[in-house]
This record gives sequence, structure tokens and C-alpha cells, in this order.
Amino acid sequence: MKENQLLEQSLSFASNIIKLQKHLLKEKKETIVSKQIIRSATSIGANINEANYASSKADFVSKLHIALKECAETEYWIRLLEKSEYIDGNYSQELLRGCLSIKKMLISSLNTIKSNVRL
Repeated sequence: MKENQLLEQSLSFASNIIKLQKHLLKEKKETIVSKQIIRSATSIGANINEANYASSKADFVSKLHIALKECAETEYWIRLLEKSEYIDGNYSQELLRGCLSIKKMLISSLNTIKSNVRL
């Protein structure tokens, strides 16, 4: 099922971001952006999980939209960390691949739902 794949991928991505946050705190002594990225990245999977228990189709779509917005925010923080040289380009590209993969799956899911259901 696509939602399970989406949930698993978002969980794996959040785990990678948690590891990134540990690195930023310990090695770089960076706290502001690391707090922001941890919130947005972990919120992606949390909202996908909540969508699985939505009370209606509209609620389901709303939760996936929130996950998509959090994904876009996380993408911004990754790009900022690379641009400010807190992480190197190879590592940021790896994180971006995961983020963009989730983003594409969310967009695809939302487009499918919207074309099949009248909200």
C-alpha cells in the first residue's frame, strides 16, 4: 500500500534528520536551525500517520497537505544548512533526495485522491 511506503520512508527520513541534529548540536554547536529542521522533518511522518486515522476524506487530505508543507520547509532547512556550510554538499544531496522523494509521493497521493473524490 502506498501510504505504508510513504510512512516508512518518512520514518527513515526523520531518523536521518535526528542523526543530523545530533551532529549539529555536538560538532557544530548549532541549535536554532537544528531545532527547526527536527520539528519540520518529524512532523512529516506524524501527519502521514495521522492521515491514516482521519475522520473523513477531507481530514485525510488536510493531513497530507500539512505533511507536504512540512516537507517543503524541511527542504528549505537542508538547503540553508548546506549554503551556510554546516553540512557538505554530498550529505545535503542525500538528505534532499529523501525529502524530495517523500514530496513527490505526497503530491502524487494528493493528486490521486483529489481526482477520485469530490471534497
